[in-house]
Amino acid sequence: MAPEVKYTKLFIDNEWVDAKSGKTFDTYNPHDGSVIAKVAEGDKADIDLAVAAAKRAFHRNSEWRQLDASQRGEILRKFSDLVERDWQYLAELESYNNGMVISLAKALKVAVNIIRYIASCADKIKGDTIAADGEVFSYTLRQPVGVSGIILPWNFPIYIFVNKVCTALAAGCTVVVKPAEQTPLTALALVALMAEAGVPKGVVNVVNGFGPGAGTALTHHVDVAKISFTGSVEVGKLIQQAAGTNNLKRITLELGGKSPLVVMNDADLNIAVPIAANAVFAHQGQVCVAASRLFVQSGIYDKFVEAAVKHAKGIKVGNPADPTSQNGPQIDGEIMSKVLGYIEKGKKEGAKLVCGGNRIGTTGYYVEPTVFADVTDEMTIAKEEIFGPVQSILKFDTLEEVIDRANDTSYGLSAGIITTNVNNALQFAKHVESGIVRVNTYMGGGPQSPFGGFKDSGIGRENGMDALLAYTEVKNVVISLPKKV
Repeated sequence: MAPEVKYTKLFIDNEWVDAKSGKTFDTYNPHDGSVIAKVAEGDKADIDLAVAAAKRAFHRNSEWRQLDASQRGEILRKFSDLVERDWQYLAELESYNNGMVISLAKALKVAVNIIRYIASCADKIKGDTIAADGEVFSYTLRQPVGVSGIILPWNFPIYIFVNKVCTALAAGCTVVVKPAEQTPLTALALVALMAEAGVPKGVVNVVNGFGPGAGTALTHHVDVAKISFTGSVEVGKLIQQAAGTNNLKRITLELGGKSPLVVMNDADLNIAVPIAANAVFAHQGQVCVAASRLFVQSGIYDKFVEAAVKHAKGIKVGNPADPTSQNGPQIDGEIMSKVLGYIEKGKKEGAKLVCGGNRIGTTGYYVEPTVFADVTDEMTIAKEEIFGPVQSILKFDTLEEVIDRANDTSYGLSAGIITTNVNNALQFAKHVESGIVRVNTYMGGGPQSPFGGFKDSGIGRENGMDALLAYTEVKNVVISLPKKV
């Protein structure tokens, strides 16, 4: 049975309200393209109301600003308990609106631990004392930056909501959240739990809508001090421009990638093949860190391709509500068509299609797990982010060569190497241009570990104290001291 849809309105100043325009839009089930619900469609007028509510909640005399840092952490811990209580429902709703297979949605219960980690950091923000010249006492304060606009992607709505929103709240900020138009339902369910946990009025506001309406209004609003965005490079660049339009907003951008995974001759194929497959096929390839450039050393290349094809053919693609499904549908028809278009480009440009390559069925947005061999660096599928279940396998001879080829991209989000030689691992980790490097694994990490990219893959970091401090400003206080007598 489909999960109940409890919330479809906007959440502004702790009230469920219709959009000022009265408009709604449909949100869909990617499994069959059916309409799940009509959701309120916010635009500039609604963003203005939400930002005003967040600004009031950020005033120095507000209930929120009067809380101790440890009290903010306690509210977040209550929120984590409520998320844990309702996780079965939240996972089913995520799968229903997003197409994520239910087994993955349930596994992302790690979101509860993320909230608890962030809650524990709320009272760990601190300044420094400065050994300044002269008869002065100099020190720094770290204070919340202010009203923060948070723009969510559609691929991991719950995970990224709790990461961004809880980090902003732990720092003492107030927020206005714009969920992706494809996946608004879990953001609305989560903000209801935040209100239940005791988050004060106006601290968290959620405005559903589209980029040109609600998104543009949020990124241009003069009372928004910071924007945190996860999504495409193209939109990230527009947000960077908008951030300097009416004021100088602080920004965190977690953008795309064309991440390399290197498999050396000494790798155990029984380990390397599943790691490489999960690195690009998980969640139908709709993962920003997806290892969509798979470099395999020439000595094992042919055996690896053979094993990769066998593995890909064994992936069960089906209804995301089926607990045995390993892959579900792409998020919508537009993304499905884009993925299929890249597959056609791969074939036309001379890559060898050795597995998959087709749409599955005529209902929903399913694409076969696809493997290309004999891919070269200049091919489109080796250069552009596909965001779909397409594994491109390239051949290399030496470590020095593959490091240069791995770096020959405008992206720099994630990278990995599979080897038993520690020198190979250390040299690769040192020289690859990437914000994240993993050795003999690919996914993984945790809320303590900084997450973000080099070059066009973003600005700033999510996770850990790096992310928390990005929601603060540093204030230097200098106090004159009486001279010695």
